[in-house]
Amino acid sequence: MRRILRLFLVVFVIFPFLAVSGVYAAPESLAPLVKKLVPAVVNISTKQVVKVKQQSPFGDPQMDQFFYHFFGGAPQREQVRQSLGSGFIISSDGYILTNNHVVDKARDIKVALADGRVFEAKLVGKSPDIDIALIKIDVAGLPSVALGDSDAAEVGDTVVAIGNPFGLSHTVTSGIISAKGRVIGIGPYDNLIQTDAAINPGNSGGPLFNSNGEVVGINTVIIASGQNLGFAVPITMVKEVLPSIKAKGRPDMGWLGVSAQPLTPDLAAAVGLAEPIGALITGVVKDSPAAKAGLQRGDVIVELDGRKILDPSELPRMVAFGHIGKTVTLKVIRQGKQLELKAVIEMKPEEKSK
Repeated sequence: MRRILRLFLVVFVIFPFLAVSGVYAAPESLAPLVKKLVPAVVNISTKQVVKVKQQSPFGDPQMDQFFYHFFGGAPQREQVRQSLGSGFIISSDGYILTNNHVVDKARDIKVALADGRVFEAKLVGKSPDIDIALIKIDVAGLPSVALGDSDAAEVGDTVVAIGNPFGLSHTVTSGIISAKGRVIGIGPYDNLIQTDAAINPGNSGGPLFNSNGEVVGINTVIIASGQNLGFAVPITMVKEVLPSIKAKGRPDMGWLGVSAQPLTPDLAAAVGLAEPIGALITGVVKDSPAAKAGLQRGDVIVELDGRKILDPSELPRMVAFGHIGKTVTLKVIRQGKQLELKAVIEMKPEEKSK
């Protein structure tokens, strides 16, 4: 009888009181936020030209190999492939952000707005290393979204993804930020936001919004064998290079001129470090900022301008953004001794020629 009384009190007295008092309340609907954001999200369809090997002339692998050995490699032909993706309008005059892989090598780019209108788009600029692209449609007065601060976003924050998965226009999913700073090997500047908001093929290039309706990431990649594992490029990184992409068609990114690898416990002990942290230099490019600063193969960079380097994947990101032309201080361990070297960061060479 007492158990029944307790249950009655909890269900009919305590829960209603908490709900009324605001201590316990059902989550608010995302509908008002979604209605505001959907008009600025676009669907992107492209025709991409790819080269594929022609069919075997003999139908026998050994005969084919013999023929190609004497008469050259397997011939290739161009094939037009259609693909779908997403994007979002960042200014009322038609500038749209998306992934580079959505529009890469595209012969035609078509943008479909939420109101059903379809426009031809042109490529303004791109960064394959970050997997972003800026395209434009010649229309004025468009709805746009604000770019937020992904650095301020925290694990556990509510996020909303809107995109074009499997061609299903303006699909909305929600979840949380599951992790930040993920490195999964898709590029030299991996620093991805992980989310459990459902992301599928066709969501690429679409926005990841915070609860204020600001873009905190560009949905980029999924792990096909996993569930609720989606990744987005942090928008703060994108904002660093967006002005140069818009003005020049490519990003201005800093360059030190080294290759590096992680330290094992044995290597750390050999160079005089108590733990395996830092970037072990395995190569220095001739006439690079690193070479001019005196960096050598076998050095371990443990700090850049006072910021600790725990893993070599952090070094390219630290150098790439906001440092071109600036002098940085590198704390280096060389044969058990600590040195401080000064390096003047230059523009990444391959970016100069693009």
